[in-house]
Amino acid sequence: MEENTNVFLGTERVGKLMRGYAVPCIISLLVGALYNIVDQIFIANADYLGSYGNAANTVVFPLTVAALAIAVMVGDGCCAYVSINLGKKDVKTAKKSVGNAVVLVLLASAALTAVYLLLAEPILTMFGGRVNVETFRYAKEYFFYIALGVPFYMFGQALNPIIRADGSPKFAMASTLAGAILNTILDPVFIFVCRWGMMGAAVATVLGQIVTAVLAIWYLCNMRAIRPGKGDFKLSGGLCRRILALGMTSFLSQISLVAAMAAINNMLRKYGALDEIFSQEQYAQIPMAVVGIVMKFFQIVISIVVGMAAGCIPVVGYNMGAGKKTRVRELFTKLLLCETIVGAVALVLAEGFPRQLIAVFGAANESSYYTDFAIKAFRTYLCMMVLACVNKACFIFLQAVGKAFSSTMLSMVREVVFGVGFALLLPRFFGLDGVLYSMPVSDVLTFVIAAGMIVKTYRELNTEGATVL
Repeated sequence: MEENTNVFLGTERVGKLMRGYAVPCIISLLVGALYNIVDQIFIANADYLGSYGNAANTVVFPLTVAALAIAVMVGDGCCAYVSINLGKKDVKTAKKSVGNAVVLVLLASAALTAVYLLLAEPILTMFGGRVNVETFRYAKEYFFYIALGVPFYMFGQALNPIIRADGSPKFAMASTLAGAILNTILDPVFIFVCRWGMMGAAVATVLGQIVTAVLAIWYLCNMRAIRPGKGDFKLSGGLCRRILALGMTSFLSQISLVAAMAAINNMLRKYGALDEIFSQEQYAQIPMAVVGIVMKFFQIVISIVVGMAAGCIPVVGYNMGAGKKTRVRELFTKLLLCETIVGAVALVLAEGFPRQLIAVFGAANESSYYTDFAIKAFRTYLCMMVLACVNKACFIFLQAVGKAFSSTMLSMVREVVFGVGFALLLPRFFGLDGVLYSMPVSDVLTFVIAAGMIVKTYRELNTEGATVL
């Protein structure tokens, strides 16, 4: 029997473990989100790109999320399965899971890159890229180079949670941070000095992603507890199905954003064309650019929320595998409390300081129509942030305890049924405002279901005499 180096997950104080794993995970996800956000900030502040570049970035954004969705499905699923097996002291299966996950993400990234390069124009059209000629031109330019970087992006993002499962959350954070720092340095050089426009933003991003991928490869070859052997890279149908099942919630959480953005972008284009102001050619891109900015702020908040929950997956999985339900219950309580606080802070920022948030993305150079719509968008779209945060935490926690089906179904209801459904339905009654109402309505209805799941989970984890806090 090989030594299990992760025994401390079952003995160390829960609060300390949560901080040790969640904080690096939060930073990793935040940094990952900042790739696209940093691009948008520099694009928005380049006077020769402006809101057209912003809108183009918004069009391409969900397509990068699609790549991320596949990567985290493999990575988070493997992370959860590895942690459960380490809890059972089954190191052999844990190693084979890692090998299978690596092969899966390589095959998936190659296939997605081919699709993106071959079908670029119809894909961009599907996501609302033809709102006007200038926006579509910028979107094509940006997307081409982003597509070339997809294999590096997906590999780095998939390996990140696996590295955490190996007991190295700080390295996972550092590898992502290194790529993001390079992107942040190169963006202004390529956009303002070289004046490469959308190409410059994309190339800076891809170079950063390559750095993260190279560091992930190095770590894969030097893993502590779960370094796969040569034979572990042979695909096993049973293992792959288990990994993908456990990672399905993470996938749906991300891919639903893609579906929602496709619906939202097209509704914005459709109902913007009926608006007195936004039907004018020079203002047509404003709703799409603005909602893109709001989504970026939401992504920052959700990165914190998901990072906090996902960072706990190794801890939860290990203790579930070891039969220590009291510790899992304690962690769940603290997680829900922390997620509620994050949501409350985000709500205060969105409702109280929308003008300042908009200014970060170059609003000073835009018309009053841009600013007015942006303020309304922040205050309406994000008014149920607290519930959104709790819902996300519930999805991922269920995934971590091995309840893949329950987690997937709850996530499916929120992200696809409600998220896409209301984005398509409400604009029929409320026009552009209906697009903004879709998010809070979805989160309220989802919370009603999630609350029942939370109560049920507490009952199942309840151990006589357990101390929760």
